[in-house]
Amino acid sequence: MADPTVNHLFDLVRTHLPADPGGKTFIETHDGKRFSYADLLARSGAYAGALAGLGVRPGDRVAVQVEKSAEVIFLYLGAVRAGAVFLPLNTAYTGPEIAYFLGDAEPALFVCDPARAAELSEVAGRAGVPEIRTLDAGGSGSMAEAADGASTDFADIPRGPDDLAAILYTSGTTGRSKGAMLSHDNLASNALTLAQYWHFGPDDVLIHALPVFHTHGLFVATNIVLATGGTMLFLPRLDAGKILELMPRATAMMGVPTFYTRLLKEPGLTREATAHMRLFVSGSAPLLAETHREWSERTGHAILERYGMTETNMNTSNPYEGARRAGTVGFPLPGVALRVVDPETGAPLGPEEVGMIEVKGPNVFKGYWRMPEKTAAELKVDGFFITGDLGKIDRDGYVHIVGRGKDLIITGGYNVYPKEIETEIDALPGVVESAVIGLPHADFGEGVTAVVVPGANAPDEASIIAALEGRLAKYKCPKRVLFAPDLPRNTMGKVQKNLLREAHAELYRC
Repeated sequence: MADPTVNHLFDLVRTHLPADPGGKTFIETHDGKRFSYADLLARSGAYAGALAGLGVRPGDRVAVQVEKSAEVIFLYLGAVRAGAVFLPLNTAYTGPEIAYFLGDAEPALFVCDPARAAELSEVAGRAGVPEIRTLDAGGSGSMAEAADGASTDFADIPRGPDDLAAILYTSGTTGRSKGAMLSHDNLASNALTLAQYWHFGPDDVLIHALPVFHTHGLFVATNIVLATGGTMLFLPRLDAGKILELMPRATAMMGVPTFYTRLLKEPGLTREATAHMRLFVSGSAPLLAETHREWSERTGHAILERYGMTETNMNTSNPYEGARRAGTVGFPLPGVALRVVDPETGAPLGPEEVGMIEVKGPNVFKGYWRMPEKTAAELKVDGFFITGDLGKIDRDGYVHIVGRGKDLIITGGYNVYPKEIETEIDALPGVVESAVIGLPHADFGEGVTAVVVPGANAPDEASIIAALEGRLAKYKCPKRVLFAPDLPRNTMGKVQKNLLREAHAELYRC
């Protein structure tokens, strides 16, 4: 079982510090820089002091849209120590998207990349953000300079287990993003549970090639290492060749399905190359059964697939010891209750019956930022959260995800809500209407695909994609645009996206 309730997320670090913090590497970057656990303590303390000096108070939001670096991790931990609420934002978000998040979260500070400072300072100014600082991929910028000038000796601001540590935005049912409020105990308890379930310890070396603005890279991968005193080999992005080079020095890797499909294209992926590794974890999107089988044949390792979401961190996992079944996401984690219910009545369903998945546990978020009605609709009075995912529990207790009650698309590990894209497409001249769906894609899990009903002087596929690129993050833009004379509808007039998915299921397999 996991440790008892954790009052302060940074206690996770202090409780599991190596005996010699200065002699143990916490992060090694792609260019060979090493940061010890002593560096972690000092640098996070400096960032906490810098934040306080900039007027950030307990409970204030600190919004961050910067490239991956060790300094981002220290800034994250500094925000936690200062009692602030860390708000990481996808680096692909455009100015109009950032404007919404800043307007909704009302942060006390916004940290952005120096390369976009002119554009985003104007956006932040219109949103009323009082302080703006910069941080680049090399760890330089005005935010880093503020930390350079601050004392490393910072007394952590007291926090309770239910106080917020972070807000992560996820997709909403009308296309409006929702801020999932995550507490200190939400994050700490999940990290401790996963560390024990996946057998992580101080000798583990994790290949970290995930982004750090996302649950997977920041609150799963990083927090597990912090909870065990391990080491991370920090890559700025997915680089299959570099990952292969690091495997003889590493013991574990966490990735999305794209990691595994890219690595399978490398001729150097062999049993010998992966002999030093003990664990490969996949999540954030469905892993195709054929990828699971091919990986096992090539390496002798069975990928461990798990199931989580922004609002809950991790809910289930295939076993560390025991059968890791392709096409399933394993069992509920210790301390997590999972049930499958009838979507209409809420009545519990039996084995092999498909229904709505609901979860309950210390990992489940505190609600949606400033959306009490939405919170009440999705968090039941008995504590169970309605995930929006359809699934079943088989007779052996394995959980299967079979679809989503909502039309959410997960591509490359990122959530995409179709309504946002449809609104942009429908506004284009010559478009009557559109429907956006996710289709099976070997590299990304699901490929964002638009089906458009053209009108007079309709734009072609390339023109539609080009028009969206300046309005939406790249991962949200359709990989293909298809055309149809009309969209299938039921008797109530609702577009039947299931029929569109069935009709075009093989699009990316050709």
